[in-house]
Amino acid sequence: MKHVANKINNLRAALHQYNYEYYILDNPTISDFDFDQKLKTLQQLEAQYPEYADTNSPTQRVGGGVTKNFKTVTHNFPMYSLDNTYTREELLQWEQRILKRLDKDSVSYTCELKYDGVSINLTYQNGTLFRAVTRGDGVQGDDVTQNVKTIPTVPLKLRGDYPDFFEIRGEILLPLAGFEQINAERTAQGEPPYRNPRNTASGTLKLQDSALVSKRPLTCFLYALAGENLEINSQFEALNRARSWGFKVPKSVAYAATLEEVLDFITVWEAKREDLPFEIDGIVIKVNDLAQQRILGYTSKSPRWAIAYKYQAQQASTTLTGIQYQVGRTGAITPVAQLHPVVISGTVVKRASLHNEDQIQKLALRIHDTVYVEKGGEIIPKITGVATSKRGLTQDRVVFITHCPECNSELQRLPGEAQHYCMNTSGCPPQIIGKIQHFISRKAMDIEGLGSETVVLLYHEGLIRNSADLYTLRSEDVLPLERMAEKSVANLLQGIEASKSKPYHKVLFGLGIRYVGETVAKRLAKAFPSVNLLFDATFEMLTATDEIGERIALSILSFFEDQNNRLLLKRLAEYGLILEQKVEKPTSDLIFSGKKFVISGVFTGYSREALKEKIEHLGGTVSGSISSKTDYLVAGVGMGPSKKQKAATLDVPILEEKAFNALLTENNLL
Repeated sequence: MKHVANKINNLRAALHQYNYEYYILDNPTISDFDFDQKLKTLQQLEAQYPEYADTNSPTQRVGGGVTKNFKTVTHNFPMYSLDNTYTREELLQWEQRILKRLDKDSVSYTCELKYDGVSINLTYQNGTLFRAVTRGDGVQGDDVTQNVKTIPTVPLKLRGDYPDFFEIRGEILLPLAGFEQINAERTAQGEPPYRNPRNTASGTLKLQDSALVSKRPLTCFLYALAGENLEINSQFEALNRARSWGFKVPKSVAYAATLEEVLDFITVWEAKREDLPFEIDGIVIKVNDLAQQRILGYTSKSPRWAIAYKYQAQQASTTLTGIQYQVGRTGAITPVAQLHPVVISGTVVKRASLHNEDQIQKLALRIHDTVYVEKGGEIIPKITGVATSKRGLTQDRVVFITHCPECNSELQRLPGEAQHYCMNTSGCPPQIIGKIQHFISRKAMDIEGLGSETVVLLYHEGLIRNSADLYTLRSEDVLPLERMAEKSVANLLQGIEASKSKPYHKVLFGLGIRYVGETVAKRLAKAFPSVNLLFDATFEMLTATDEIGERIALSILSFFEDQNNRLLLKRLAEYGLILEQKVEKPTSDLIFSGKKFVISGVFTGYSREALKEKIEHLGGTVSGSISSKTDYLVAGVGMGPSKKQKAATLDVPILEEKAFNALLTENNLL
């Protein structure tokens, strides 16, 4: 049977090489017919000898696997979004902030096209594709590995001298020619055409049958490595190394020694972008030196060392047919323009943001005005101007409302605020629903089995009027409701019960105190380790806390002055929610005190970051490399052989995930 195994392995190696030459180098060395014949031979051999199966065989490109539910996976390294800029002046200001933080006179950059596609994170271990996960919310995404394996420009096996374990980020695109071909086929079959390539690519990745995905001409461009101890010093070097391992890294990537060279790159591609075979909406500029990137770090949402320069947005004109006023969970009133449908960048636009009363007055809007609408990277497009020759009637001038459209309470515009607010926080339905939806959200209480639509249903059925009411729900109350089956109700109640163990800072964030985001909630929990201490805090005590300014302090004081909020907290405490921070043990008392760890591989119960936090929380420190001072190597799936060998040479104990958890269990820490 050895000759069969050799034949299969030789065919796989040859087909991987042909794929690389065709899709990465754009230099095929074999005809399509010959390639198909070799692939067919390999398929037949794999079917005849299933003992030689390989999940990363070239035959996986044709798909065939069915994924009914896409598993949610936590990213080892968060996938941040980029800050945007639309002017050169803002780009210069961004550079000045960087230079000041680095205490440098100059830095170098890389310039990359900003693809309008779907972000993807690929994990490789021992040179083979292990997992492909969508960006999701940046913290966790969906496992779409089966579908991504069908994309020819995603290598299943790497070439050259690659790290044992690393991640690489990229963008999955549907080229314009492929998009037009798909729409031509749909039109011929009497089906409506898709609106734009990006949404089509996104929808394709979530198809349940990977054989269908393989028929869509998706491609993948890679642009960032993520990992530890990769021994790479710059972004430009990282891209060149990735290209040598077999990844499709665009040739348009450029090194820029100065910001002037960045601006030249922006100018060149603004003229050339219309000739590209795929859509871009700007340029991504990154500080080239990776050590400088680490110094610059991140805000809560974005890297400080990168920014996206967006090209001027596409614009269209249409008719303003009305104004709708929306009420947010904080009571903020947002006017939204209702428009005669118009297509911008392949998307049908029916609404546009007007932000506030000042914007309406600035534009002097009238119903039936012809307005200019721009789609500039926002979820909801915006109105940028009015065609003065095509105005509505004077008597149809838009006047901002004075009372809440939901509860009819009189609106207030607070000093220094651009928006109007409905102050009926405990009686205005959208505010109540919005607060509960925020409370159950992933970054707050993360109540599984309970979604935003269910919150709306429970509210309208009179079962909940605030977040505390969730903990009074009974199966017999919920089962009679529409779309509520026995299992879904059981999951909902189980998720609510499980949320009682969420830490204090998540409860604080979930309360929805105005201006108190995730980071601020953590700062508050640390400075005031119980809700009672926070309740008693003075303005001076609050503003003396890191990252708490006057505006946040006043908002916190206002929240606790409200009798309804005090009652809510009292009830949450009665239902068993955690409203105090656990007192940390002295470092010397912790089980990992003074111990040094190295983490390698992928884990089923932890992300690498979560595992690191766990070790540090118990007094240990985590290093990237093994030395004679290392106490433990925590080994996951796909741990690099070099680390294993070095641990054995230095006699460093290796803890697999099961053994690590057993150690925690012995000490009542799991």
